[in-house]
Amino acid sequence: MKKNFHHSTNCRLCKSTNLKMVIPLEKIPLTEKYINETKLDDPHELYPIDIFMCLDCSHVQLLDVINPDILWDDFTFRTGQAQVIINHMKDVAQKTCYQYNIKKNSLIIDVGSNDGTLLQGFKDNGMKVLGIDPAKDIALEAINAGIPTLPEFLTMPLANKIIKEYGKANVVACFNSFGHADNMNELMAGISNMVAPDGIFVFEVSYLVDIIDNLLLGTFIHEHLCHYSIIALVKFFKRHGMELIEVERVPLQGGSLIGTVQHIGGPHSIKQSVTELHNYEKTRGFDSPKTIESFSRRLDKLVIEFNKLISKWKNNGEEIAGYGAARSNPTLLAQFKIGNKISFIVDDHPQKVNMYTPGDKIKVIPTKELIKRMPKYTIILAWIHAEHIISKSHEYLKKGGNFILLFPEIKIITAKNIS
Repeated sequence: MKKNFHHSTNCRLCKSTNLKMVIPLEKIPLTEKYINETKLDDPHELYPIDIFMCLDCSHVQLLDVINPDILWDDFTFRTGQAQVIINHMKDVAQKTCYQYNIKKNSLIIDVGSNDGTLLQGFKDNGMKVLGIDPAKDIALEAINAGIPTLPEFLTMPLANKIIKEYGKANVVACFNSFGHADNMNELMAGISNMVAPDGIFVFEVSYLVDIIDNLLLGTFIHEHLCHYSIIALVKFFKRHGMELIEVERVPLQGGSLIGTVQHIGGPHSIKQSVTELHNYEKTRGFDSPKTIESFSRRLDKLVIEFNKLISKWKNNGEEIAGYGAARSNPTLLAQFKIGNKISFIVDDHPQKVNMYTPGDKIKVIPTKELIKRMPKYTIILAWIHAEHIISKSHEYLKKGGNFILLFPEIKIITAKNIS
């Protein structure tokens, strides 16, 4: 039987052992392993999720790695679940084809393709597409939707097999899964090998600057092994014979970065956006542990502040609910130490309704129950979708309910201040 996790002692990008813990966090259970009533008394394991920084290349990362066969089994997240993500992916596909003059019938490969939403955008622009994703059920859904998908992890042997069968790709993409691999050097070698000499690699990741500035605690989950800065990425790509030629900050996931990469000396010039953002990070000190450690100090203050509030509410006999059975729930509940204070969580995800959260074992019920049960306070756990949740819940607010946002600062949203 495979061990559930291991602790790495090397930087995921440069292999240095010169590492420092910069954000200590409470252990959490696996995020996607919701349980039914028959398993409520079963013990559950908690796993470290502390954040480390490489003092040689400045990369920020998790070093405790869950066995991927366990982590990606029964994975529930689908890219196509949110219209905002669908629209974003379509825009990215169209913009990439136009800006880099990608000709019709060119091969586009997406690593970590999920349900094929991004590739559908490329397909709509007349491209040949191929997905790679280890979540077998989701890969099958993509295949059934007309997106050819290999249900595997990308390795060098698989990359060589793809090149032999399909040829090299004009575009290789990796959106919000570029930080999911433990062996980033093998992943990058496979990607670099699949990119045609005049082709490009396009990726999207949560951006370290936004994580620190906006206190995005919810992004710290076991799937997210890497938290990228331009400083670290430039060095990493260079080691693989590639160069970052364009970057764009976008608001998705609380703050993300879209990057475009080519083989060193490729046909495209390096845009000013790369130099500007690299210099900005240097000026802000994102190559220093002190900048990353500031996250913990701010979080500690927030936890103390919120626990005073929630203790007062509970002492007054108020019921407290959560909104959203999100992947970030275990992280938020563990760090704020509030899992035992929440009566229920509302969500409409078909694989989570009437199930219980891992760890705290809070029951998930349909969102229509919120207006029926009318808890005085509802903490928005699905923090990425906070604006959408509030906009569709005016009736709850009008009846006297309150929504709670936890970060970057605690906000209590009422019917009076919703604007």
